[in-house]
Amino acid sequence: MSKWFIEGNEIEDGETKNTIFIFPYAGGGVAPFRKWGEFFKDSKLYIVQYPGRENRFPEKAIDDINELVGELFEAIRMFDFKVPYYFFGHSMGTKVVYELALKIKESDLVNPNGVIISAGRAPCFKAPNPIYNLDDENFIEGLRRYEGTPIEILDNKELINIFLPTLRADFTIDENYLDQNYKKIDSDILGLMGDADQEMSLEELQKWQDYTTRKFTYRYIEGKHMFVNTSSNDVIKEIKKFIEINEDKRIYN
Repeated sequence: MSKWFIEGNEIEDGETKNTIFIFPYAGGGVAPFRKWGEFFKDSKLYIVQYPGRENRFPEKAIDDINELVGELFEAIRMFDFKVPYYFFGHSMGTKVVYELALKIKESDLVNPNGVIISAGRAPCFKAPNPIYNLDDENFIEGLRRYEGTPIEILDNKELINIFLPTLRADFTIDENYLDQNYKKIDSDILGLMGDADQEMSLEELQKWQDYTTRKFTYRYIEGKHMFVNTSSNDVIKEIKKFIEINEDKRIYN
């Protein structure tokens, strides 16, 4: 198995109806999604592990989205997509998912059946209040705003200093990203947004409808920007519902 993909459950390839690839948020790794596997009995789960964290901590984090997506594209080519597959990305992960889906579209690989955009503004909108370029003290305060980094780490100066290079690299990708070419992917898109998310607007989510040749829908999830952690059960329900509808449509078309 590639160092880029960690298995999220133990379903054998012959027993799965589809495959889901999870792309974490800035600063995130496999750990927050470990428990998801038990909720997907018919789906094979793979969680993307970016360099600079957890089992890839010794590696330098990547701060360029083209380099990151290029590496992921080469890694994902190893999969034999005999069943439909789906991408799920949260926050920074939505940028990675979109760019990877575009690269796949331009290749000889099969397109994802669906893409779940979770807490991500459309590519034509740049982050309005970036923190990646602030000094360490203000950058750390900015991290508190997102509520994605554990307080225990933020409050421990020695510990946070260890993670700062990786966090800053991720936020550089996330907040520097802007694409106004409006290239469309050939996948259905489900948009998810926290009903109390102050980091983005509904307009910024709905604009994703201009980035697909297929259907776009969206749903609210209870919570702020990091609802993927605080309301994970609701997120999982929406993913499963989206896949079920998508699979039924594929069978009867």
